[in-house]
Amino acid sequence: MLSKRERKALGIGKDEGRAVLKYARISSRKVKIVIDLIKNKNLEEAYGILRFTPKAASSILLKLMKSAEANAVTNNGLDKEDLYVAEAYATQGPTLKRIMPRAQGRANRINKRTSHITVVLKEKE
Repeated sequence: MLSKRERKALGIGKDEGRAVLKYARISSRKVKIVIDLIKNKNLEEAYGILRFTPKAASSILLKLMKSAEANAVTNNGLDKEDLYVAEAYATQGPTLKRIMPRAQGRANRINKRTSHITVVLKEKE
């Protein structure tokens, strides 16, 4: 028998499957466009949308949703058929600052933006 602290550390007894990707090398603006397409959709419908959306963020979100599904089914014993995308959000991560040389000894800055992406799957009541 596991103690309450051990159960909480393992995530047993939660009613959700969560997956987080930090420092993804894509702007959070680009990710939010695709996230809006899959919010509040059931799992299979969200997978279909992501497979056929020609955006860079869709492959990242597809992998993240599979991870969240595995966490929900394996760790928390939820039913795969009843899962839906309850929450999905992308926040801005640190920006990598790079320099592009320009004419006459000048330089322009290039901002390579990163994001932190979170997907939460829950069971329908």
